[in-house]
Amino acid sequence: MFIHAEPCAGPDGGRWPEEIRGTRRVLRAYGHDGRILGGYLLDRKTGLSERTAGDLLLDPAVALVHVRAVEYGCFLFEVRR
Repeated sequence: MFIHAEPCAGPDGGRWPEEIRGTRRVLRAYGHDGRILGGYLLDRKTGLSERTAGDLLLDPAVALVHVRAVEYGCFLFEVRR
């Protein structure tokens, strides 16, 4: 796990970080109670990262979406409303 020593506002403009665009990721949706509600697997051919996270957040039961590495499940960042 990597933690910033100082507060961080995140990427500029609220866009998907270019460094991970086109890489394999799992998007996992969580409810307000912390339970997993579903998710999507994104592979290198899928350019729908932002849209897919947004689609998950269309469900009012979804509080946030975790973005994780496929191979080891490492947490990268989360997307909130």
